Amino acid sequence: MPILRVETWKGLSREQKKDFIHSLTREACRILDCPPEAVTVLIDEKDKENWGASGELCSERFPDK
Repeated sequence: MPILRVETWKGLSREQKKDFIHSLTREACRILDCPPEAVTVLIDEKDKENWGASGELCSERFPDK
């Protein structure tokens, strides 16, 4: 049934991804009244240098800490 596609910058930990996927699945099931087996979550990670916002490269706008 639902396929949830998320795009984010590279750098999320395995634990963050697991928690995020679990949370998205739980909420999709609650809202759409479907079983967890019906939900697919895809995380597509991008380099900040390949992402722009407000006319700037995100690698320059949001440098690593």
